[in-house]
Amino acid sequence: MRIGAIEAGGTKFVCGIGNEHGEIEDRISFPTEPPGITLVKVVSYFKDKQVDAIGIGSFGPIDIRPGSPTFGYVTTTPKPGWGNYNFLGTLMREFPVPYGWDTDVNAAAYGEATWGAAKGLKSCLYYTVGTGIGIGVYSEGKLVHGLVHPEGGHVLTRRHADDDFAGICPYHGDCLEGMAAGPAIEARWKVKGDELPAEHRAWEIEAFYIAQSITGAILLNSPEKVILGGGVMQQSQLFPLIRNAVKQNLNGYINANEILQQMDDYIVPPGLGGHAGLYGALALGLSALKRQVTLM
Repeated sequence: MRIGAIEAGGTKFVCGIGNEHGEIEDRISFPTEPPGITLVKVVSYFKDKQVDAIGIGSFGPIDIRPGSPTFGYVTTTPKPGWGNYNFLGTLMREFPVPYGWDTDVNAAAYGEATWGAAKGLKSCLYYTVGTGIGIGVYSEGKLVHGLVHPEGGHVLTRRHADDDFAGICPYHGDCLEGMAAGPAIEARWKVKGDELPAEHRAWEIEAFYIAQSITGAILLNSPEKVILGGGVMQQSQLFPLIRNAVKQNLNGYINANEILQQMDDYIVPPGLGGHAGLYGALALGLSALKRQVTLM
């Protein structure tokens, strides 16, 4: 069984081939350029791979509603050339196989639930904190969809008492992404985050915003695991700050040992490291193939 996997990020694409055991056998990456360039590279990579299915975890927003006239499209993204682009349809014309199609962060959540830090659990949240902020939601053994798909990075936030930064989100200003994504850190402090020392007060402020989001998500979704990935979370000093802030925010209200006594094992880095998105795409493709086999 050969499953194609595509982690379609706003900065780079990662394509790979894997199997039903969660083993990635080959991969390639290249910058995300306009679709007329990027999709040629994707098609070229898979052309001789003879895949049985393909899973795609894509930057968004995307249309994931089967039956919608724009199902499979990247929709309102400001990324040049990609707005209202029929991503899935373009690949389906080249490779008539089953497809799994979801957001990049939902794919990462699915990868972690299948083979990573949330393996064996029925629910988890996956945060990617980097150029933007996205939240993937896996609940009751399946990925959460709805009117569109979760856009947790744009939930509005309560402002830190010592922070007068306006926020950078072009839609909402001081939403979570506007206050805590990598570009927000750089705009606030005038240097990139990886140039700030671990003891800089920037990290306490960053932890405040991320912890606020996690607190709300715990109260609303009650996940069994919270996984924090993305470039900003490479700053390992953030994890204890976030865990402590979440615990303080909840103030003993959630009576669960995972939060009261085992927070170090509850809010964690990805078990699949920086490859959660690609493994998640592999899991999406495998699931699509299994669904087709079941229907036959």
